[in-house]
Amino acid sequence: MAPRTFPSYKIYRDNRGEYRWTYEASNGRTIAVSSEGYVTKPDCMNGINLMKSSYASPVFDNTAAYV
Repeated sequence: MAPRTFPSYKIYRDNRGEYRWTYEASNGRTIAVSSEGYVTKPDCMNGINLMKSSYASPVFDNTAAYV
C-alpha cells in the first residue's frame, strides 16, 4: 500500500459495520466527515464524489448582518 498523502479522504467502517469517510487537511486534521453511514463501499465512494463536486459551490456570508 502506498503511503497516505494529505489532503485526502479516508474510508473506514464504524461500529455498526457501515462505511464512512473523513476528509483530512494537509496538516492531518479532520475538516469534514460523512453525516451518515453507507451500507456499501460504492455508496460511500459516491458520497465522496458528491463532496468533491461541491467544491465550486458559492459561499453565503450571513455574518454581514451582525456588523
